[in-house]
Amino acid sequence: MFSSSTYQERRVSLLRGLGARGVDEGIVVILGSRESPINYLDNPYPFRQDSSFLYFAGPRRPGLAASIDVATGKTTLYGDDASLDERVWTGPQASLSELAALSGISSSKPRRELAADAAGRRVLYFPPYREEARSELAEIVSRPHATIAAGSSRELIEAAIELREVKSDAELSEIEEAVAGSVRMHRAALVSARAGMSERDVMAIALHAASADSAGTSFPIIATTRGAVLHDHSYVRALEEGGLFLLDAGAETAKGYSGDLTTTFPISRRFDTRQRALYDIVQRMKAAAIPLLAPGLPFRDAHLAAAREMVLGLTELDLMRGDPDEAVASGAYALFFPHGLGHMLGLDVHDMESYGEDLVGYGSEAKRSPLFGLRSLRLAKALREGMAFTVEPGVYFIPELHAAWRDEDRFLGFIDYDEAKSWLGIGGIRDEEDWVATADGARRLGPDFDKSAEAIEASRS
Repeated sequence: MFSSSTYQERRVSLLRGLGARGVDEGIVVILGSRESPINYLDNPYPFRQDSSFLYFAGPRRPGLAASIDVATGKTTLYGDDASLDERVWTGPQASLSELAALSGISSSKPRRELAADAAGRRVLYFPPYREEARSELAEIVSRPHATIAAGSSRELIEAAIELREVKSDAELSEIEEAVAGSVRMHRAALVSARAGMSERDVMAIALHAASADSAGTSFPIIATTRGAVLHDHSYVRALEEGGLFLLDAGAETAKGYSGDLTTTFPISRRFDTRQRALYDIVQRMKAAAIPLLAPGLPFRDAHLAAAREMVLGLTELDLMRGDPDEAVASGAYALFFPHGLGHMLGLDVHDMESYGEDLVGYGSEAKRSPLFGLRSLRLAKALREGMAFTVEPGVYFIPELHAAWRDEDRFLGFIDYDEAKSWLGIGGIRDEEDWVATADGARRLGPDFDKSAEAIEASRS
C-alpha cells in the first residue's frame, strides 16, 4: 500500500470532484472483491482486489467494502476479522481496525452493517462487473437486480476518471516497475523460443519471468503463432521454422499496477522478406504516431496518423492503392488494422474500463465512430499530462475478414484483394509499448527495449 495520506488525499479529491458536479450529499459505496470459487468454495481463483477499492481504500484482503459520507467526508471500512478457525488455515492477519488505519480511515465496522448505514440515503456506486457485487448493491439500494448497472452514478464515475487518469509520481513509479517486469517477460521469450516448442512452452517462459520478478501478470498471456487472431489463448500449436510468434503479455506489481507489451518475432533467426517489410511498416506507424502524443492533442489523431502511414507502406507493396487520406477516412485501411492504437494504462491493464469505455476513453469531447476498426479505438480524447497509455500499431491478414470484404466488393478502389490473398499466411504483426504524456510530449515507460528489426533478429541469434 501507499502511505495512509495518499488514500486520504484521493478521497478528498473525489469529494471535491463530486462537489464540482453538484453532488453534496449521499454516501459513496465502494465494494471490494470477494474470492471467486473455481469449482468449490475453498478452491478460489487467484484473488485480485477491485481497482476502485485499491485506489480509494487500499487493502487487498477479500470481502472488504468502504463508504464515504459525501457531506462530512467520514470514511468507514467494512469487513470481518478472521476467526480462530480461519487463522488456523491462513495464519495471523491484520485486524480490520489495523487495515483501516493503514488507509487513513478512523472507523471500521462488520460487513453486515454496510446496508444499514446506506439505508434511506442516496447511494453513489461504480458499475458492478461481478454478479455478487450486483446482487449486493441491489439489496443495499433496494432496486431490481436488472437495473443496478444503469443506476450507477455518472457524477461519481466522471469524478473518479478525472482523478485516476492523471498518474502521480508514485503511480508512475509503479507502472515503470510493471513495465520493467513486462520487458523481462518478453526478453525471456524472445531469446528462448525455438521451432519445435509449443506455444504453451513459450507462454510458460514468460509466466515464469513474471512470477519470479513481479506479483504476477496483468492479464492472461497471449502467446501465439496465429498473430492474426487478436486475442488467442489456446496455446496448442507448435512453433515452425519460417513462421512468426506474437507475445502480448504484461506484469503486475504488488500494488496492482499494470504493464502491457507486445513483441512479434521470427521463429527462425531472421525475418523473411515479406515479414521484414511488414515489420518495418509497423515501426513506421509507431514513428508517425509519436509526434502526436502530447497534452491537448486527441489520441484519435495519433491513431489516424498511424493508419495513414500503414496505407502508404502497403501501397508500396501493391496491397493498397489510391489516395491514402481517403483510404483512412473511408475505413478501408481497417482490413489490415482492425483495432485501435492504444488504451489507458494503470491499475487495470485497460485502465478504468469497468466504468464504461466511452466515458473513460472519449468523455464529453469525442464521439465513437461507427466505422469498422475505428469504432474499436478505446482512447480517442485529448491527452493530459500524466496520462499513461499504450501505443500498439499492427498489420494483420485475417482470412475470414479478407474473404467477407472481397465477397462484398468492399473498397475495391483501395484494396488489391488478389495481391492480399498471397500474403494471408503471414498472419499478424503488432508492436506494443507503454507511454506517459509529459508537459511537452510523451516518453516511453520502462527500461530500454529496442524493437527495431535488427535488434529483434540479434536477440534471436
